[in-house]
Amino acid sequence: MTKGRLPADYDVRVYAGWLGKCIGVRFGAPLESWTYEEIRNNLGELEWYAYGEQGKVFKPDDDTATPMVYIRALEDYGLHPTAEQLGDTLLNYLGDQHGTFWWGGYGVSTEHTAYVNLASGIPAPRSGSIDLNGIIVAEQIGGQIFSDIWGLITPNNPALAADMAERASSVTHDGNGIYGGRFIASLVSAAFSERDPLKLIETGLEQIPSDSEYARVVRAMIDFHRSCPDDWRAAYGYLKENFGYDRYPGVVHIIPNAGVVALGLLYGAGDFSRAIRITNMCGWDTDCNVGNVGAIMGVAVGVEGIDTRWREPINDLLIAASVIGTRNILTIPQCVDLFCRLGRQLAGESEIEARPRYHFRYPGSVNNFHVEGERAIPTHRHQTEIAGEPALQVSIRKLNKKGEARIYTRTYYRPSELSGNSYAAMFTPLVAPGQTLRARVYLPEDAPDSARAALYVYDDNAGEYHQAEGQPLTPGQWHELTYQIPPLTDAILSQAGILLRVLDPLWQAGSIGLAWLDWDGQPNYRTTFAKDRPETTAISGWTRLRGYWRLENGAYHGSGNGDCETYSGDIRWGDYRLSAELIPILGDHHRVNVRVQGALRSYAFGLAPDGKVALYRKDRVYAEVASAPFAWRHGVTYRLTVEARGDELAATVEGAGERAELRWRDAGSPYLTGQIGLSTGHGGHTRYLNVEVSPA
Repeated sequence: MTKGRLPADYDVRVYAGWLGKCIGVRFGAPLESWTYEEIRNNLGELEWYAYGEQGKVFKPDDDTATPMVYIRALEDYGLHPTAEQLGDTLLNYLGDQHGTFWWGGYGVSTEHTAYVNLASGIPAPRSGSIDLNGIIVAEQIGGQIFSDIWGLITPNNPALAADMAERASSVTHDGNGIYGGRFIASLVSAAFSERDPLKLIETGLEQIPSDSEYARVVRAMIDFHRSCPDDWRAAYGYLKENFGYDRYPGVVHIIPNAGVVALGLLYGAGDFSRAIRITNMCGWDTDCNVGNVGAIMGVAVGVEGIDTRWREPINDLLIAASVIGTRNILTIPQCVDLFCRLGRQLAGESEIEARPRYHFRYPGSVNNFHVEGERAIPTHRHQTEIAGEPALQVSIRKLNKKGEARIYTRTYYRPSELSGNSYAAMFTPLVAPGQTLRARVYLPEDAPDSARAALYVYDDNAGEYHQAEGQPLTPGQWHELTYQIPPLTDAILSQAGILLRVLDPLWQAGSIGLAWLDWDGQPNYRTTFAKDRPETTAISGWTRLRGYWRLENGAYHGSGNGDCETYSGDIRWGDYRLSAELIPILGDHHRVNVRVQGALRSYAFGLAPDGKVALYRKDRVYAEVASAPFAWRHGVTYRLTVEARGDELAATVEGAGERAELRWRDAGSPYLTGQIGLSTGHGGHTRYLNVEVSPA
């Protein structure tokens, strides 16, 4: 096992590992908390996903949503974040006791307990410690189920993977809960150069105390497998009798499930499908256990070792549930790009050039693309190499001048489209009016020379397509397409892609290639909330940190205790102008926020106590940085405008015949990108009439 230099196939193996994780979670999720006997008696031998969920998108799950929050600590705080910084990462990207975690109650749910501790000022690792929370809460399963990512970014370095997992696990767990994180992360790391399950497990045991209960259950499964290598059911019976749920208190203790992970790996005998099937059949916390086994085996066997049937329903899509709505619609390649960038930094290797949002460099990747047609039949889409570039190839039949083919990815989902939403996912459109779409497409040499392509978006609120003028495509050549989306009002853009037409003759059979799709530029849109609808805990297009946010009398209302905040837009947005009309109903603070980087970091401008308006810099708490007299009154309409340009903020307020201006420069550590937001203070109530976002 060589430390240091990354494996030559590092990116592809990370893709296989995270794909394996997502497959395992989806395979196990419908059976969570079922016993082996219940699965056997009601479903028989599981060979495939238990439920088809026709027409539905697979729901968010804490096993995959939480790692996608923790990993951001390395972007925000550096490559070796402390436990306290990892705890702050949870506070920044989680809704206040909704989304991402199972909020089962303080003293019941380990993560809920730790979050409340963190939010009340108790830092990690004390937030998750046995000394504070007791051993029953601290040793539930969460310590291991979120830890695969640390192995993915530290290939062939199980000790480092284990140490990183320990810091993250200690935010919420302790004791065997931490040992589980160390064990799983080290197995994923070791799997980059080792496929033998027994050797992998032995590597993991080196990273945890030999006298721990975790080590005892894993060694017990090794010993049983050695004496009875061909009967996994007998192994399960032994595990249930000696390490079953009846022997460990709490809701979902880590020890029985650690035994299932070891059992699934050992009896899977190096075969991905066999390993996840056996693990799932054992029951208990199925999505967690099968997800861990899927990640380990995915790295070990690579993409070629994962049957394509497991991949097709996934379609490379991952739904998450943080307060950053544009990070709740992810593709598996996008996750892998992030993991690999961080892995290269940790290894001290030079970074590869930035990749577009959607590309097809990973074998078999489809990036949540779909194909549809009118008077045309899109027959197939798959990843391949076209004219020297990795691309998505979409096959077309019987396309004529009266028809069109659409090749697109989803940029927004309604929660009603999910197979379930127990983790309260909320979404913000990934692309906004005013931005510029870009794509690279290839037309084969045998295609008609009258083919035309145009980039487009679909407004789900209005049911309307907006598209560029069709661009002629020359057979045998690559083409780069661009389209600046026009400013729009009350739009929710839920698709971005390519329209393909042919003028003459009939295109009986052929294909088109897509190398990448991306967008950039400043947003330019207006919302009056006239077409929005209630969705989850906020409204369409917005997420919520805290407070009661709802549509009422044609406006967006926020009220409640604490800092009540709601967010929209993309965390990548840089310079822009935000303007909103609002009516203060109750309370002293009525604000708009810019450069929102989560719950802990943003700028704000608004009506403030003592007859003034103020600019704020939020770093955990709001700190006033500039103010001006302004005798505002409840029940009066005001327009607040903030322009963020570089490290400077310019703000104005107008209403009741009065006007005030503020300017301030953040000369310290300015927030240079971020979402937009609306916020009302503790015990307050604000009515927002409209919001406009435009170029700075």
